[in-house]
Amino acid sequence: MVSTELPIPGTPLPDGAPDIAALVSYLEYDPLPAIVLDPQYQILAANQAYQRQFGVKGQAHVGRRCYQVSHHYDVPCDQAGEHCPMKRAAASRGADRVLHIHHTPRGPEHVDVELRPIFDARLEIIAYVERLATIRSASARPSAEGLVGRAPAFNEAISALQRVAPSMLPVLLLGESGTGKELFAHALHEASDRAQRPFVVVDCSGITETLFESELFGFEKGSFTGASSRKQGLVETAQGGTLFLDEIGDVPLSIQVKLLRLIETGTFRRVGSTETQRADFRLVAATHKPLEQMIAAGQFRADLYFRISAFPVRLPAVRERVDDIPLLADSILERIASARYGSSRKCRISPDALALLRAYRWPGNIRELRNVLERASLLADDGVIRPDQLPAALRRDGKSPLEEPYTTAHALPRKVSDAELARAASESGGKRSELAARLGMSERTLYRRLKALTVGRKG
Repeated sequence: MVSTELPIPGTPLPDGAPDIAALVSYLEYDPLPAIVLDPQYQILAANQAYQRQFGVKGQAHVGRRCYQVSHHYDVPCDQAGEHCPMKRAAASRGADRVLHIHHTPRGPEHVDVELRPIFDARLEIIAYVERLATIRSASARPSAEGLVGRAPAFNEAISALQRVAPSMLPVLLLGESGTGKELFAHALHEASDRAQRPFVVVDCSGITETLFESELFGFEKGSFTGASSRKQGLVETAQGGTLFLDEIGDVPLSIQVKLLRLIETGTFRRVGSTETQRADFRLVAATHKPLEQMIAAGQFRADLYFRISAFPVRLPAVRERVDDIPLLADSILERIASARYGSSRKCRISPDALALLRAYRWPGNIRELRNVLERASLLADDGVIRPDQLPAALRRDGKSPLEEPYTTAHALPRKVSDAELARAASESGGKRSELAARLGMSERTLYRRLKALTVGRKG
């Protein structure tokens, strides 16, 4: 993770000016890639770690603007619909941190960016140090495993996980069914200091009340009929690692009090034992249920809720990240091919079929998308998934994007023509965020489309 061993804001440098050579020499001891920027976004220097990880052979980054290198933009990030850490750091006169997707020699990658200002003797900002940590738990490209995505809502969840991972705070993952809570929980585990220890999943909805205590805490030989030997519980299995309580909203009230005691005291007893055991695990819980409403209805303990929800993270539904659907579909088809054929011989999706996938609301989220693609891939004899191989309900409910006018207020995605885009832009009054929401696309996509439209007119 990003450390805090950086020049302290407010500390003047010698002679009131940045000694670049001395600063870079200092940064060479930093294992993370780091660059020095001036207030005009120009890269003044880069350490060896940066050049190894982000450098391109035959291309010098020093002297270029950071947004040109990282994003291939011709304007700063905030003018392209993204959070600009330099703008925020300049306003707060302190550090700023953000998760961005950067262009790298390996392709687009999630990068945790931390930027800190450097002051002169008059406390004027004269430069910035930017440190970058590549996020390995998520991919911005099609991947055969793990989390994939690059939509703003997805990046927000990944950024939250990166911030909380080094701590021991309990994390509560909130989201609809099928949003990939276990994958997010595993990504949190992998980003923590406990990554080399067990990651243990407890499916709270799949254990009956009578078995819950013995499954969680284990039991002694002879403690009940059929207990022919001592059995280690899931809490012991997770020793030193992460315990993931999936669908914690399904835990019976009678067990909630014992779960609360486990969390508060860090101790438990096996069923049939009087000996107290010490527990050592990081708690991650998840649910699709409205726990606060359940508390009001007397179905969930308030004290347990406050214990597990120290750091809530909301996971986005598929309809909130429609720009990720092609990436998700490509990754799912890659995984299907690997599981079915043991190779990368995956199906392709025709443009018409992809338009239907993007227009559908996906109430079952990624789980439903995977089921649809599993079925369609079996029907695609020539390796191309077409609309007639998709479920009838999806073809019926997923209207063609071109059937709806561009002024629709909801966020259903559609292929907007250049003429429609130009007309919408001219009527928007320059409010890019509102225009993007109206067109059902991200601000980044809108910026790129408008840029291409401007270039095309000049040509």
